[in-house]
Amino acid sequence: MQNKRYSKLIILGFCSLPACNVLAETHPNIQAFIPKGWTLFQKVEGDLNKDGQKDIAMIIEEKNPKNIVKNDALGSEELDLNPRKLLILFKDQQSYRLVGSNDTIPSANDADAPCLADPLEEFDPLEIKNGVLQVAFHYWYSCGSWYVNNNTYSFRYENTPQPNKASFKLIGFDSTDFHRASGDSSTYSVNFLTGKTKSTSGANEFAEQKQKIKTTWSKLKQRYDLSLSQINFKENNDFE
Repeated sequence: MQNKRYSKLIILGFCSLPACNVLAETHPNIQAFIPKGWTLFQKVEGDLNKDGQKDIAMIIEEKNPKNIVKNDALGSEELDLNPRKLLILFKDQQSYRLVGSNDTIPSANDADAPCLADPLEEFDPLEIKNGVLQVAFHYWYSCGSWYVNNNTYSFRYENTPQPNKASFKLIGFDSTDFHRASGDSSTYSVNFLTGKTKSTSGANEFAEQKQKIKTTWSKLKQRYDLSLSQINFKENNDFE
């Protein structure tokens, strides 16, 4: 992979969210899960646990003026560092139940990378498709890098012996790289269920003629058994 933003996976316990203290709390509407001073950023519906109900995955964002800071470096004059969080709610007959969360959704801006655009701005970051939750990020820099990168994580619900807890296992990871100057592009996909990876190279977005694409299949060097709560989305994880 050409993108230099990849770094090693950091596994942490992400549960500083106030609602995490009452995981499995139930409410008749989703607004009750959004703390005061926070707002709904995006919401998607879909059946995640095969019970025929429309479950919800949503990203919430704090709206605290103190988290908007001045930037004296390149990039925007102000940086919005308000935190964002992912919540997963199972729909019951008359209520919603909080069953999963992650506190590491990137903020609109990054103090360490002020030229980085909002990773959630280009397209909707959440999608539920065939019972799988996909969380996507778009990395584009106004200065400091020619690369554009898209990362998509795929999670599938797995039942646990504890009735009030759910596990969303990481089953897939897809990444695309594009160099804005050369037009070169590449892809990298991981299937964590099979332990196989697929990478492509040789494509060029600016080429007028069809290019010869090189496809390489390989096996992961190690076994990953990760759930949603163990992923740090603020790191561009390198799964090898």
